[in-house]
Amino acid sequence: MNSKHAETIRQAIQELSEYDLLKGLCHEQQQAYPMPSTDVLENIIQLCRAVLFPGYFGNASISRQNLTYHIGINVEEIFQLLSGQIQAGLCFSLQTDTESLEGCKEQTYQKERWMEIRGHAESLAMSFIQTLPEIRSILATDVTASYNGDPAAGSIDEVIYCYPGIRAISNYRIAHKLLDLGVPIIPRMITEMAHSETGIDIHPGAIIGDHFAIDHGTGVVIGATAVIGNHVKLYQGVTLGAKSFPLDDEGHPIKGIPRHPILKDHVIIYSNATILGRVIIGEGATIGGNIWITEDVAPNTRIIQSKARK
Repeated sequence: MNSKHAETIRQAIQELSEYDLLKGLCHEQQQAYPMPSTDVLENIIQLCRAVLFPGYFGNASISRQNLTYHIGINVEEIFQLLSGQIQAGLCFSLQTDTESLEGCKEQTYQKERWMEIRGHAESLAMSFIQTLPEIRSILATDVTASYNGDPAAGSIDEVIYCYPGIRAISNYRIAHKLLDLGVPIIPRMITEMAHSETGIDIHPGAIIGDHFAIDHGTGVVIGATAVIGNHVKLYQGVTLGAKSFPLDDEGHPIKGIPRHPILKDHVIIYSNATILGRVIIGEGATIGGNIWITEDVAPNTRIIQSKARK
């Protein structure tokens, strides 16, 4: 390497390695504590899809005769892989919680501590598996809503196999259940995987009812504290966001407070509409495209852009 370039690289390495300047940007992994894996989580999602929509994903040679066999194999693999990833998520959460880490430094490598985390992870994974029939039931309503709401949909098969909205909603339904069970970090990773793949960003903390449809979907954003009722339909570019954060006495943003919209049943929001803050969109309301909403909307109201006058 040219000596001039070598010196430049050495200087960059030196500056990048100044620990005091990292300011929380460095994760110091404790020995024997695994990190969550996006590759393994992707495999888990594929297995979940094969269980939730058998024959569409995973083994294509599904029949009534071998259905139980194939689902059984997939569920067992989900349990094994998910237990490991939940364990990694719990360890990761423990490592990022300074107080908890300081309290268990001496027992970090003790077998008892490891087995305790492993047992808790397995219990959470089993609790999740128990919810799979419920997840499938509500996803069936989402598929129906997408098919009935799109004249271009040629069949239910097309909706399940091709539609990015169903793919993103599936990830959300899985992630939301895991979040409800108290699983850290993993739910957000799962929804961000769908975000990267489809352009649809649904926070796992959002509460979404049945018969939910996202048409086209690219650019849709649904915030963490959003509440969406039943039979709601969103088009591409819709944002259910928050206004600026309130600050505490020390000037830090106050997190965990409800700050995203509430959409009641049978609401339709057309493309590129933006709804901000803890506003309520009443039942049966329709919000037109490119509309900006920061106040409550009464039930059965239709809001559209006014026509420009000459």
